[in-house]
Amino acid sequence: MIRLPAHAPGMRIGLFGGTFDPPHSAHRAAALLAMKRLGLDRVWWLVTPGNPLKDTGKLPPLERRLAAARDVARHPRIAVTGFETVINARYTVDTLGFLRARCPTVRFVWIMGSDGLQNFHRWRQWRRIASLVPIAVVDRSGADFGATAAPAAQALARYRVPERDAARLPGRRPPAWVYLHGLKSPLSSSALRDKSERLGG
Repeated sequence: MIRLPAHAPGMRIGLFGGTFDPPHSAHRAAALLAMKRLGLDRVWWLVTPGNPLKDTGKLPPLERRLAAARDVARHPRIAVTGFETVINARYTVDTLGFLRARCPTVRFVWIMGSDGLQNFHRWRQWRRIASLVPIAVVDRSGADFGATAAPAAQALARYRVPERDAARLPGRRPPAWVYLHGLKSPLSSSALRDKSERLGG
């Protein structure tokens, strides 16, 4: 049985996907920034089975990552879920197709870091993703220029919404995206994994 986090018609829900290996305070800060700036009712952390663009051979079990993500999230409006494993969705485009069909009246917004935007053109059917939901890009320290100069950002440039109008994004018909400034966190999961390995953790 597929159990989605609580939702209702008309809700504005941010979708924040990733392996969360490990989850950290910048994930939480990005979710809260998007929640505030976009006027979201909820943010769902989609803890994925794996990232097709990364080596996931050493990825910890899903249940362990879900538990760790819940420990970090700790907010009544952030829900941590691993439902993508249940629906056997390996790619974001499949997840979004499922959610659009299952929850047609919910206003979903995809949330990604600016480092994700740099590689967005490598995602499976990325143009289709942009046509399914509005996208909010949260800045990451040092990634601003590379992200906005990336192929997908350039291809979608005419659909970029001014940051001052970010609160209107969930109601916009896709494609539509906004770049949110204000986080500037240097934290990354890969850096934390590297540090843990160096310390023998």
